[in-house]
Amino acid sequence: MKQRLLERAAASALALLMMIAQAHAQKKYDPGASDIEIKVGQTVPLSGPASSYAVIGKTQAAYMSMINEQGGVNGRKIQLIQYDDAYSPPKTVEQVRKLVESDEVLLTFQIIGTAPNVAVQKYLNAKKIPQLFAATGAARFTDPKNFPWTMGFNPSYLVEGRIYAQYLLKNHPNAKIGVLYQNDDLGKDYLAGLKAGLGDKAKMIVAETSYEITEPTIDSQILRLKDAGADVLFSATTPKQAAQAIKKVAEIGWKPLHIIDINASSVSAVLKPAGLDNAKGIVSVGYVKDAADPEWKDDPGMKRYLAFMTKYYPDGDKDSNLNVYGYITAQLLVQVLKQCGDDLTRENVMRQASNLKDVALDLPLPGISVTTTPTDYRVIKQFQMVQFDGLHWQKLGDIVSDEAKE
Repeated sequence: MKQRLLERAAASALALLMMIAQAHAQKKYDPGASDIEIKVGQTVPLSGPASSYAVIGKTQAAYMSMINEQGGVNGRKIQLIQYDDAYSPPKTVEQVRKLVESDEVLLTFQIIGTAPNVAVQKYLNAKKIPQLFAATGAARFTDPKNFPWTMGFNPSYLVEGRIYAQYLLKNHPNAKIGVLYQNDDLGKDYLAGLKAGLGDKAKMIVAETSYEITEPTIDSQILRLKDAGADVLFSATTPKQAAQAIKKVAEIGWKPLHIIDINASSVSAVLKPAGLDNAKGIVSVGYVKDAADPEWKDDPGMKRYLAFMTKYYPDGDKDSNLNVYGYITAQLLVQVLKQCGDDLTRENVMRQASNLKDVALDLPLPGISVTTTPTDYRVIKQFQMVQFDGLHWQKLGDIVSDEAKE
């Protein structure tokens, strides 16, 4: 009897050891991941010409604090390492190299801006480091064939440009369009999308003029477009230049239909500084709930967001769509890391990010969810045309879905 008990005890101990060994064997880590933490790195323009975007990084950092307080992701705390790149591509290169080679992050997340992301895209792909949910909608960031380690988050600028073209053809078929665009992939993609959407009506564009992100003002460009006889102004810009354009248009008494891209649609960062009265009637697109709109006061997702802001980012502007954006992107990152389980390799991060299925986040408009595939890296493929009434963005028509492959 005693011998049998000993044999059973030995067998049980062996089984336990095998289970422990198997559990350890199932865990896979690349640099930046361990049993206790996951290192994530990003650059944020805390200074420089695009510093209005800094609040995005602050919201994301606050979100990770909330997740860590709740126990982390699968028991691991997220260490979000942020560096200021001042929206300067050379600085982005320097800081991203530091994140990869010194901090040894598992992945980069939400590097902000088209030009900064372009500057590090080849480097990160060569190193096989995820460039996850890059804060840009340029087409090159949803190109898994050529850049399998890069996935953009923002809606495609090409598609957005095409949607504005469709809107103009339907509602303003005789328009004379003047285009102000940032002289990088952001502005050029918007312009290309607008022209593609207009097709053989592209002659509706009577003038186009670009600017460099470092230029102090775009006053001369606005005057040039007005003098060309444009009665529609399409601003493919970032917040600072969008606000300048709105102000200048009002100052000179020009009354075009003004379309601004989604990057510049923040009420708090763009429209308020430009003057709400000056911004009345502006058209854009959206895909998220407006935190300032009473329509969403009883919405469960909005309630979670507002409670988060109150507790973890009390100094932040709850009504800012930049903070809404920061919340959504952080929430999606956590979803990807949860799906990774104990396989925290860079390869699995991209596998999970490219196999999202109808992921419902708290703040996109009803009917908008996230689905990706290994051949379609586009995260946001649905839009809502909107027009500013002086206080809020009001919906124009139904949600538009983009089914075409880029």
